Amino acid sequence: MPRQLKVFRTPIGFHDAYVAAPSRKAALQAWGSDADLFARGMAEIVTDPALTADPLAQPGVVIRRTRGSVAEHFAALPADKARAPAKRDEPPPTEKAASAAKPIARKPKARPRPSRATLDAAQDAVDRAERDHRDELAALRCREEALARERRATEARQSDETAKLADGLSRAQAAYDRAIARWQG
Repeated sequence: MPRQLKVFRTPIGFHDAYVAAPSRKAALQAWGSDADLFARGMAEIVTDPALTADPLAQPGVVIRRTRGSVAEHFAALPADKARAPAKRDEPPPTEKAASAAKPIARKPKARPRPSRATLDAAQDAVDRAERDHRDELAALRCREEALARERRATEARQSDETAKLADGLSRAQAAYDRAIARWQG
């Protein structure tokens, strides 16, 4: 049975990244995070229906939403850095001049991301063991229920047998008592 999806959110720059996933681990994988953002308080579960609709429509896909307006973003800047937002199509004049004057700096080659194969294999082993343990416990519960039914049936049979034997003993005692009375008498 597939697990129920939950919607998780984490801030990424000026955006919030939402993803519908069955677990925190799956959400972290969708975001491409190696760190536990939930433990650091940087990610959370979202229950607001207005925010969960889009992610639930596309499970496993990261949905980015701008956090706040452009004006709010500029208002949050320090006073010496703040300036009025420019039109969307045209960058501010200072950015134009700066981009024309500076050569584009190339980023150094990124190191390859470490492989998750060992981690994924270990997680699969844990998941498989948990599944096997659940199955084993379920089989034991079935056997316990069968033994309980067998015990109840045995107790009922023994109770009936004891009642019949006690009745026979009572009749035998009465017959003996009558015979003794006649013999003495």
